[in-house]
Amino acid sequence: MVGQLIASFSYLGVLLVLLLGSLGLPIPEEIPIVTAGVLSHEHVMRWWLALPACMVGVIAGDIVLYGAGRRYGDRVLEQRLMRRFLDRPRLEQAKVAYRRRGALIVVLARNVVGVRAAAFIGAGVVGLPFWKFLLADAGAISYGVPLNFGIAYFFTAHLHAIFAEVHRVERWGGLLALAAAGVALYALLRHRSREALRSPIEPPT
Repeated sequence: MVGQLIASFSYLGVLLVLLLGSLGLPIPEEIPIVTAGVLSHEHVMRWWLALPACMVGVIAGDIVLYGAGRRYGDRVLEQRLMRRFLDRPRLEQAKVAYRRRGALIVVLARNVVGVRAAAFIGAGVVGLPFWKFLLADAGAISYGVPLNFGIAYFFTAHLHAIFAEVHRVERWGGLLALAAAGVALYALLRHRSREALRSPIEPPT
């Protein structure tokens, strides 16, 4: 789906997917970046336009998260969309971390899936200066995004083989999960039947 969207809308598609991902669409930002790298290798896109599009899309999404935290403050938790990324305990942890480490948290959180969004919202909530946030975020993006893009661009043939193996593992994993569920259900039913046989039968009154 991501590949089709990017192929259809080209560089605008990259921007849209990355921005929607930052707003809650369950798509890790690495997927559109890798997709753009593969399409650039296959000459569907020009790499010198695709890579900047990836970087702009990523930083735009990060700014949206920071801006939400800066605008709403602690009230950000009242927003249903933002509660997907941040809860009260994580917000308090973010406040403490930013008071101690400041912009370093932005750099460290940039490439940690599951922490990134909460950290960036938290940066806005605690009032980290925008120039510090932007400088730290841009610094982390300047090596993280080109690295993922470059790996996809130069090793496209290997990526196809890797994805094929991943799909194979997923199929076997699904079969094993079904088998495990069947065994667990059988054990549960057998246990209940034994308990029913052991329970005393009350005489009629």
